[in-house]
Amino acid sequence: MQNINIQVIARMRSDFPTKFGIPRQSGLAEGLRGRIVFEPEFRNNDAVRGLDGFSHLWLIWEFSANRGGRQWQPTVRPPRLGGNQHMGVFATRSPFRPNPLGLSCVELESVQPDHPDGPVIVVKGADLMDGTPIYDIKPYIKYADSHPEAVCGYVDELPERHLNVDLSNELAVLLPDPQSLIDVLSLDPRPSYHDDPEREYGMTFSGFNVKFKVTDGQEGPVVHVLDIK
Repeated sequence: MQNINIQVIARMRSDFPTKFGIPRQSGLAEGLRGRIVFEPEFRNNDAVRGLDGFSHLWLIWEFSANRGGRQWQPTVRPPRLGGNQHMGVFATRSPFRPNPLGLSCVELESVQPDHPDGPVIVVKGADLMDGTPIYDIKPYIKYADSHPEAVCGYVDELPERHLNVDLSNELAVLLPDPQSLIDVLSLDPRPSYHDDPEREYGMTFSGFNVKFKVTDGQEGPVVHVLDIK
């Protein structure tokens, strides 16, 4: 087996200090903002010259929160299938892989060359935990990367569902950007095998502790935000 060494070039700064609540794919919560902060030796404005002419970026990063955890297996149970069916690991986006690398397409909002830690890249729709190591950044190129005719196997059979979110005005005013929390909760951050309407969940988002539960409504499951501290 051949090993190679790769360097961390940057780290993500996001509203998620832990894994729980992070969207399972990039772009699902479009309003989420994150900042890509380069490591000191890569803080060179020449390295991002021309980047602001692109609308989207590819990020190659590490599932760093899995270090020392569960080892990879040839099959996994995708949340998209309710956690009940096994698929080959290479037919999924599972974080438990032989090499724990993630790939995300994010929207580029701005490049800040004059930031004290600059250049800093501001992106939207990222699905990365705060502090996640980033190994490479590449521009999204439409003529090569876009395939509208692509077939996506079992993923095509189960379109992503969005839950209704009940967030009172009294709690919404506590947040600088309540819509971002609504977008995240509408994706149902619970483990796929949880379906207890009495169970309460807690997650940390944007420096706040958010408590919620999910109940059945007339038009489907509803996420009720119980408290924000």
